[in-house]
Amino acid sequence: MAAAERRAFAHKINRTVAAEVRKQVSRERSGSPSSSRRCSSSLGVPLTEVVEPLDFEDVLLSRPPDAEPGPLRDLVEFPADDLELLLQPRECRTTEPGIPKDEKLDAQVRAAVEMYIEDWVIVHRRYQYLSAAYSPITTETQRERQKGLPRQVFEQDASGDERSGPEDSNDSRCGSGSPEDTPRSSGASSIFDLRNLAADSLLPSLLERVAPEDVDRRNESLRRQHRPPALLTLYPAPDEDEAVERCSRPEPPREHFGQRILVKCLSLKFEIEIEPIFGILALYDVREKKKISENFYFDLNSDSIKGLLRAHGTHPAISTLARSAIFSVTYPSPDIFLVIKLEKVLQQGDISECCEPYMVMKEVDTAKNKEKLEKLRLAAEQFCTRLGRYRMPFAWTAVHLANIVSSAGQLDRDSDSEGERRPAWTDRRRRGPQDRTSSGDEACSFSGFRPATLTVTNFFKQEAERLSDEDLFKFLADMRRPSSLLRRLRPVTAQLKIDISPAPENPHFCLSPELLHIKPYPDPRGRPTKEILEFPAREVYAPHTSYRNLLYVYPHSLNFSSRQGSVRNLAVRVQYMTGEDPSQALPVIFGKSSCSEFTREAFTPVVYHNKSPEFYEEFKLHLPACVTENHHLLFTFYHVSCQPRPGTALETPVGFTWIPLLQHGRLRTGPFCLPVSVDQPPPSYSVLTPDVALPGMRWVDGHKGVFSVELTAVSSVHPQDPHLDKFFTLVHVLEEGAFPFRLKDAVLSEGNVEQELRASLAALRLASPEPLVAFSHHVLDKLVRLVVRPPIISGQIVNLGRGAFEAMAHVVSLVHRSLEAAQDARGHCPQLAAYIHYAFRLPGTEPSLPDGAPPVTVQAATLARGSGRPISLYLARSKSISSSNPDLAVAPGSVDDEVSRILASKLLHEELALQWVVSSSAVREAILQHAWFFFQLMVKSMALHLLLGQRLDTPRKLRFPGRFLDDITALVGSVGLEVITRVHKDVELAERLNASLAFFLSDLLSLVDRGFVFSLVRAHYKQVATRLQSSPNPAALLTLRMEFTRILCSHEHYVTLNLPCCPLSPPASPSPSVSSTTSQSSTFSSQAPDPKVTSMFELSGPFRQQHFLAGLLLTELALALEPEAEGAFLLHKKAISAVHSLLCGHDTDPRYAEATVKACVAELYLPLLSIARDTLPRLHDFAEGPGQRSRLASMLDSDTEGEGDIAGTINPSVAMAIAGGPLAPGSRASISQGPPTASRAGCALSAESSRTLLACVLWVLKNAEPALLQHWATDLTLPQLGRLLDLLYLCLAAFEYKGKKAFERINSLTFKKSLDMKARLEEAILGTIGARQEMVRRSRERSPFGNPENVRWRKSITHWKQTSDRVDKTKDEMEHEALVEGNLATEASLVVLDTLEIIVQTVMLSEARESILGAVLKVVLYSLGSAQSALFLQHGLATQRALVSKFPELLFEEDTELCADLCLRLLRHCGSRISTIRTHASASLYLLMRQNFEIGHNFARVKMQVTMSLSSLVGTTQNFSEEHLRRSLKTILTYAEEDVGLRDSTFAEQVQDLMFNLHMILTDTVKMKEHQEDPEMLIDLMYRIARGYQGSPDLRLTWLQNMAGKHAELGNHAEAAQCMVHAAALVAEYLALLEDHRHLPVGCVSFQNISSNVLEESAISDDILSPDEEGFCSGKHFTELGLVGLLEQAAGYFTMGGLYEAVNEVYKNLIPILEAHRDYKKLAAVHGKLQEAFTKIMHQSSGWERVFGTYFRVGFYGTRFGDLDEQEFVYKEPSITKLAEISHRLEEFYTERFGDDVVEIIKDSNPVDKSKLDAQKAYIQITYVEPYFDTYELKDRVTYFDRNYGLRTFLFCTPFTPDGRAHGELPEQHKRKTLLSTDHAFPYIKTRIRVCHREETVLTPVEVAIEDMQKKTRELAFATEQDPPDAKMLQMVLQGSVGPTVNQGPLEVAQVFLAEIPEDPKLFRHHNKLRLCFKDFCKKCEDALRKNKALIGPDQKEYHRELERNYCRLREALQPLLTQRLPQLLAPTPPGLRNSLNRASFRKADL
Repeated sequence: MAAAERRAFAHKINRTVAAEVRKQVSRERSGSPSSSRRCSSSLGVPLTEVVEPLDFEDVLLSRPPDAEPGPLRDLVEFPADDLELLLQPRECRTTEPGIPKDEKLDAQVRAAVEMYIEDWVIVHRRYQYLSAAYSPITTETQRERQKGLPRQVFEQDASGDERSGPEDSNDSRCGSGSPEDTPRSSGASSIFDLRNLAADSLLPSLLERVAPEDVDRRNESLRRQHRPPALLTLYPAPDEDEAVERCSRPEPPREHFGQRILVKCLSLKFEIEIEPIFGILALYDVREKKKISENFYFDLNSDSIKGLLRAHGTHPAISTLARSAIFSVTYPSPDIFLVIKLEKVLQQGDISECCEPYMVMKEVDTAKNKEKLEKLRLAAEQFCTRLGRYRMPFAWTAVHLANIVSSAGQLDRDSDSEGERRPAWTDRRRRGPQDRTSSGDEACSFSGFRPATLTVTNFFKQEAERLSDEDLFKFLADMRRPSSLLRRLRPVTAQLKIDISPAPENPHFCLSPELLHIKPYPDPRGRPTKEILEFPAREVYAPHTSYRNLLYVYPHSLNFSSRQGSVRNLAVRVQYMTGEDPSQALPVIFGKSSCSEFTREAFTPVVYHNKSPEFYEEFKLHLPACVTENHHLLFTFYHVSCQPRPGTALETPVGFTWIPLLQHGRLRTGPFCLPVSVDQPPPSYSVLTPDVALPGMRWVDGHKGVFSVELTAVSSVHPQDPHLDKFFTLVHVLEEGAFPFRLKDAVLSEGNVEQELRASLAALRLASPEPLVAFSHHVLDKLVRLVVRPPIISGQIVNLGRGAFEAMAHVVSLVHRSLEAAQDARGHCPQLAAYIHYAFRLPGTEPSLPDGAPPVTVQAATLARGSGRPISLYLARSKSISSSNPDLAVAPGSVDDEVSRILASKLLHEELALQWVVSSSAVREAILQHAWFFFQLMVKSMALHLLLGQRLDTPRKLRFPGRFLDDITALVGSVGLEVITRVHKDVELAERLNASLAFFLSDLLSLVDRGFVFSLVRAHYKQVATRLQSSPNPAALLTLRMEFTRILCSHEHYVTLNLPCCPLSPPASPSPSVSSTTSQSSTFSSQAPDPKVTSMFELSGPFRQQHFLAGLLLTELALALEPEAEGAFLLHKKAISAVHSLLCGHDTDPRYAEATVKACVAELYLPLLSIARDTLPRLHDFAEGPGQRSRLASMLDSDTEGEGDIAGTINPSVAMAIAGGPLAPGSRASISQGPPTASRAGCALSAESSRTLLACVLWVLKNAEPALLQHWATDLTLPQLGRLLDLLYLCLAAFEYKGKKAFERINSLTFKKSLDMKARLEEAILGTIGARQEMVRRSRERSPFGNPENVRWRKSITHWKQTSDRVDKTKDEMEHEALVEGNLATEASLVVLDTLEIIVQTVMLSEARESILGAVLKVVLYSLGSAQSALFLQHGLATQRALVSKFPELLFEEDTELCADLCLRLLRHCGSRISTIRTHASASLYLLMRQNFEIGHNFARVKMQVTMSLSSLVGTTQNFSEEHLRRSLKTILTYAEEDVGLRDSTFAEQVQDLMFNLHMILTDTVKMKEHQEDPEMLIDLMYRIARGYQGSPDLRLTWLQNMAGKHAELGNHAEAAQCMVHAAALVAEYLALLEDHRHLPVGCVSFQNISSNVLEESAISDDILSPDEEGFCSGKHFTELGLVGLLEQAAGYFTMGGLYEAVNEVYKNLIPILEAHRDYKKLAAVHGKLQEAFTKIMHQSSGWERVFGTYFRVGFYGTRFGDLDEQEFVYKEPSITKLAEISHRLEEFYTERFGDDVVEIIKDSNPVDKSKLDAQKAYIQITYVEPYFDTYELKDRVTYFDRNYGLRTFLFCTPFTPDGRAHGELPEQHKRKTLLSTDHAFPYIKTRIRVCHREETVLTPVEVAIEDMQKKTRELAFATEQDPPDAKMLQMVLQGSVGPTVNQGPLEVAQVFLAEIPEDPKLFRHHNKLRLCFKDFCKKCEDALRKNKALIGPDQKEYHRELERNYCRLREALQPLLTQRLPQLLAPTPPGLRNSLNRASFRKADL
């Protein structure tokens, strides 16, 4: 413990010291980025503390009302109409409300009815829709706003086809193909006559001399035209994952529906038509075993058949004629069936008998069965007449809905074909088991399927014993099995056609379950569709919104088996009785089909001859609004006699029973098993239940329960939950004051009602969730009423505030829990949110809005303003009683009830705040879980209080009493503390609480004293700050605070809340005009910076005090961007996203559309500029990267690390220039030379965050007042200004246009993510973040708080973002994206340009102006060099011309590369395809020459630079268009001719010379273009051009670099490296001429070790080159720094090519220079690279790992080849190129060039006889060659590398025999060896080198044999000595050497050449040599065998023995041949015999 404390203490000490040190440093180095902003001394208050905000209300009061001019006035205060009260009529679905009329209603029903009809009361913040929370900026809204953008024209988009883009409209002959432009002669070598070309249009007034001020003014006004007003609409929308402030208005409460399907019954046709058949439809869920809809009754009988029932029918109501129904399914599942039951009129005989005719008779046999049918019809008619009111069950079937839904698409189900004549469910099997396997509901959706028409063909007859629902579920389950029992039954054949489709949105002619007309109902006479009430399979949690009161009665079974007498055909009659008299039956039973709408009685179907029948009937009743104790259901049981016997009644009552509907005030529902009495019930039976044995009554089966029935109510009046029932009853009793009251068995008096009520409140939490949610509005209303209007019992006020508050907490908690799945991202339950927003009102205040008047005053003033009491005392409040004191009660009897009731009324918000503050911990926990609800309730209550009490005019400080504000302060403090303490325990809760608190404070800003709210915010901030010190995970807390701030800032009046437009301190004189500011800025250096301006641009105390919210936000940003910030990556993103989202909001907000207003808004963000400037070192560096290579290749950076980092990244090196020292080689120059250590400290920002931050910076620069920016720039120190320029530079890079092609290649999503990942990776690799942080960060990738799984709703975790991430974009989308990107790039660049102009104006008179202007110019140059639109380039070039004309010395006096850079950029634009760009570029180039000429009477510098630039352009650019450049040259000539001012000088002549010179280069280009596809030829051409510039080092260097670039592109790294070495040698030669330094290379000679070719660079001698001439060798490369750069590049290329040994040689020249400069950092890097190189050499010593190249001799023959005819070259090809590959490549290439059948490849390597070739053809001969070394050379060339580097001699062998064949028998096999020598050594600066010398030798057969044997021996030796040994290879070689079956093997060779001694003494030597070879061979075989024996395993023993046997045989065979002695061997050699085994002695063939 002690140790830990000590450590913490030490830590603190360190902190302070560090801070002090930093302060010190920041004083010394003002504005260096390393000075931590946390403690920056200039700010007064450190950023980690929150300043005391100004008192908002006081500030407003102190300002004169007309302080602000015009449009700014609206920013000062909230609008007067900010809050309004809306009464919105509740939407009613039906045409009439359907509520009970004029009955005497009891309290509960009345309350319910009122609730369902009253209007919504909405507090509306009129401007809230402007806040980002309510109208967020999404990709869709952005796209909407981007409509109508102009298309920007870009060079790279135009290049696709030359004519696209606004090509010179003024000139028809401009296209690239026009013949006048390009009269190409052969090779286009003739010099064009430039004079014949058409020039581009000239810029008017270019040659006039105008004052610079006027030029600036004109440029500025042009720049200001047609600019998009909103910059951020062009930028991608803010990240939705971060949008914590996002809210949406809740949907108004609506009736709940599931997925709805429409079922239409079209026709029902049986084989015989004799009687009416009635249908019933309902849905059943087999898995839940539940009927999930009420019944739908339909009647499809023809009119004639219906006529049979005339005797019984009344006129049918139209509602009963419906044939279509809409079913709702909340829980779709594959287990749902649509069950269709059919009934018919009761007749004699059981069901089977009645079905028989239908099963037997067929329609086709009608004629045959005529008599039978007639008989049946007659019988049917009789039954209908007599028994027409009774039904009997007939048949049923079922449709499996999942099949319809899942395959409605695949099958046309209108099945007339025979194959389909099966029950609909047989489809199941054919359609595969997909739905049986799916377990959940997700497999099934009933919403989007294709409508289907079904023909159901098979019905099953009903079985009398199996009618119940249980049996039905068994059948249905069985139906799903493939081997269904039902399939074996004989079906009743019929055809029922039904349509099943998804229900339309608003169907016409629809009736609700209560038979009310649903809107739209165009004509009451149309046939209706019925909405069928759903009985959901599981609970549905939805509040009731309309009046519904239905009762369903389900008789299940009846057991009369023990009943005596004739009781067989039993029917049950149901009646709803209001009394006991038969006339008191109410007509509330719904009719079925083709009958009246309501009836007074209904019967169940009759099962024939069954004493204990089962029923499936459903009776639907409309419950009266008031159910009393006497209401009951009466069941009467009848025996129906089917046969007409005389004297027998049709129906005989055989039993009675009943159910009283109300018991203890509650509706009785559920299952009942009732006894049945035989006699009529006695009088006043209805209040008792039949269970009570009444005296003198006879019961069936001795009073046992014999009738089973179930009652279900669907009611929005009766909660059907004991706890809710009791609560409502008690509340209503209190309201009515009806004591005493009977509740169950207890009698309630006034004495005990209070404790009952308290108990009931406590018991609410036990209510079951479904009814609780359904009645949640009622419950909450009652609870609010109890809080606000405490009940008065016997004159005493009973304070139930606390109990009601706790109950409210529990109810809210329960509702949340039930509706968990529906919660939104913030854990809000939409139903409760809707309750607050729409339904909640203050009790007793009826808001009514008389026309135009504000709402009537309803509650009077509190203590302070009692005078305004309204007349009705009932509503007033006493002045003497504190409204929220819970303990205060008035003494009984002191006032009458009326008054005491008034005294008792309280204000809800005050009471809520008080109760919350004093609540106990258990309740507090429940409240905290759902704090948002109570906060919103308070806010609405406060708003209603203000609106209804008309207090909106009172000053804010007086609106609410002090003690209430104290409660709020305490509350905010405690909730804030909870957020902080829970962040580590329960993250999700902390996040929710944090957001709720922020929203609450944000809402308060609209209602109370804003200064008070700010003080609450400050207090909360302080709490967080104290906790941060000790927090284990500060990032989590900071994230919460960030979100808190973001929500506060999303207030719709955010700008007003920041007190904009007030000057910070005494007002600074605003200087609107630019010229006036220029005059002031003359004091640029002498005057101290203006503190007022400075404090506006810094997060200074005054700034944060006045702009409180903006200050908080920017402080969060500044802290997140600090280098030491914890969890940085995540916080960067959050902080930047918050600012971005706000700025986007300002851009789209109509209130800030005017420029003056926007400038005022922009002032709130000025510190952003300083923040971004200081964060510069950690921003993602967009300027680096592969995209830049082609663009800036001409000016490769002096210190490119590795290969090809580009000069685009050189930041202007102002600071060093100021310091005046030369740049240490390789220090990356940057404007802001802060201490190098600080430059990259801290966590770097991801590309995405950096880009967004830069977009925000540009927004501020675009919208801020220019005069203000100018003031600020004047006060910046040099390093600060430098960093600002760096920032602008980065902005240009970040928003550069990538081109349409890029959009096609890359989707923004993947790009963004990968950049982020790349940034992360770099971080991890560079170790900028510690491993711990990395882990912590990874663990909370999205949420800063531990694992995201437990964060259920975090939207960010849903991996697919809906909008931006669709990867396959359509062409239109990509077009649009390119359009927007183009506009963004243009606007960003223009903003940078505007800012640069401002900076130029401020530095006009500064003493350091050169260095700053240089830096400005670099940024301008960069902008001109990047991909820009034509529009920008016009302005950019205008600015560049102005700069050059004002400060020519920048380019022409200083020794800078700026001139070179500028020339390159201008030339590139002169070659543009877009005429406007050319026009401006040629104007700029012309003026540049003119200026240079005027300064020194010649323009050598520009001449030189332009020539070099052109060479560079031509060499590196692919799609360079020389026609367009020619036109620009012509334009420049035209200017020269028209320039009157310089008529008399030589200027025009010089211009002309230059133009023709450039023209020559262009002509070379044309030639190069022709060879674009032939890399060898192209490189040759470049080589030739470079040779031509031998006398002009600069240009030669340029071309060498061009060649290097080309080689690198082709992957020839070795050649690219050679080009760089040559370039370095060239520079070294020049430097040696200039000065003699020990550490520099002496010249080319120093580079000889790298390549012998390099000596050709020594051609420069003093007579050609005088180093002093202007413009010569002035490039940046002709310096030590340049040399270092070239060498480093060479080393880089060598490394890439795997030539590590050469790397060492390069560094030998580089190291002395670095040592001389003491550049130890670079030295360390170099030695690191050397170490890598040497390590690689070690690892790859054998050389197999790096294959350097393959060489081929290529000869060209034929006049077609032009220059190449009869030339021989050695080609260097990439390693492992096969002969076939190069042969194919060349053949294909030249065939394409010369046409088919012209090119022929000569297949052999023999000498070519030119005379035998066809003159019309082109012949190519290709031979594989190998490097050849003399024996003496091999001593030096030890390593694999040595034998592959510096190669000049190559060898190839051609076998031949005297008779012309290539191969023959051993004695006649000769071989020709050809040696080729090349001009230069490989690798060279090109890949093919001419052969300059060739010699051939011929070997005799014996010499050939000697060579072969030597080779074999070498192979054996190699395989034997290999380390590690390779057994396989060894065995292969051995097998080849000693194997017996080898053709022309060693034995045969010996037998041919050694069998006899040659006669010719000349051959003795050879004979002997061969003999020795064989001896050596045998020895080596033996060694190899020995080695093999050691290596093999036991499995190869036998193989080895075989080898040994073969070897023994070979040795024995050779033995005699090897032992012969030559007779003359030891005699001296005669002088004539040459030693033919030496290379010099080879016989020369005749060449």
